[in-house]
This record gives sequence, C-alpha cells and structure tokens, in this order.
Amino acid sequence: MLKVLGKSPSINVRKVLWTCVELGLPFEHEEWGLGFRDTQTPEFTALNPNAMVPVIVDGDFVLWESNTICRYLVQRAGRTDLLPGDAAGRARVEQWMDWQATELNNSWRYAFMGLVRHSPLHADASALAASVAEFNRHMAMLDAQLARTGAYVTGTHFTLADVVLGLSTHRWHSLPVARPALPAVAAYYERLSARPGFLRHGRNGQP
Repeated sequence: MLKVLGKSPSINVRKVLWTCVELGLPFEHEEWGLGFRDTQTPEFTALNPNAMVPVIVDGDFVLWESNTICRYLVQRAGRTDLLPGDAAGRARVEQWMDWQATELNNSWRYAFMGLVRHSPLHADASALAASVAEFNRHMAMLDAQLARTGAYVTGTHFTLADVVLGLSTHRWHSLPVARPALPAVAAYYERLSARPGFLRHGRNGQP
C-alpha cells in the first residue's frame, strides 16, 4: 500500500493527503518531522537526503518534493481532469503549482514563522510587516486570476493547482494579520470547502 511520510500539520504534507482523498487512494500515513519521528535519522535520509517531508513510498518507488508527488499520484491514477494530458493544459496547471511553491510560499514564510510558530529568529517587526505585505500582494494576484476564471485557478474546473493553492489560501485566512477584501478569493475559499478533502486536510483548524 502507498505510504505517505510526514507530519500532518505541514502544509506540504497536507497537499499530498488531500490529493490522495481526491483520487480515492488507499494509503498509510506515518507521522515524521518536528514533534514526531526524527527525519535526521539514517532510516529517513536514505529515503530523502534533504531530511524533509513529505516522502511517499509506493512499492519500491520512493519520491519526495510535494508538488512532484501530487503530479505523480494524479498521473498514476490517470486523472486528466486534475492534470490535463495536453501540453498547454498541463503547463497551465503546473505554472500555478510552481508559482505557489516559489513565489507565494516565500512571501508568507517569515510571517508564518514569526506569528504562528513564534520563532525567535523571525521576530523583526519590519521583516514581519514586509512578509505580510508580500503575502497580501500575491493573494491579490490570485484574486485577479479567480475573477477572470469565475471559479477555479485555471478555469471552470477544479484541478491539481487548486489543491496546492487552496492550502495557501487557507493559510492566508488563518494568519493573525490584517487582510484586504478579496472577493474572488473569499468565494473560492467557500467553493473549496464543499470538497471533503479540503475540509479534512485544509480547512481543518490548522493554519
């Protein structure tokens, strides 16, 4: 059976767990990471030399990097509704997935570490304010895209891009900061909340 290794509070682990729910995949989840089993051990670094989660073990196949794992699972299941088979359609989904992993995630990281994790290394007031401003700026970009499509990130249908961006949207709603009114994002958040996987692994009380 497919194994998903990683701590359940992690946003990157949760995107994999949500993907499994969307696909109806049976899997075993093992808690690894800070507060759970140590990822710095030889046992874990043999699977991922970065000592980071998530990792999946699918028979003899081991894979790390959350967005890559999600793409693999969707392609393995043959779900072209979530990740299109044509080059342009697939690239559009992957464009927004990569934007989430690089631009959007980097914008909120300092604020999240300071305001939620209470890290003493992320307590500089000006850096916190800058991170919040960048997070809001990037979410305004997402709002503009959603206003254009009227539904989901790449168009009228839910795709894998909405899994990864849905978790970032939940994080934006959960951070204890001032947020601008973004009506398309607000409607998107409620639209995603009709999906059991999002309620279980996204809008589940964890930021």
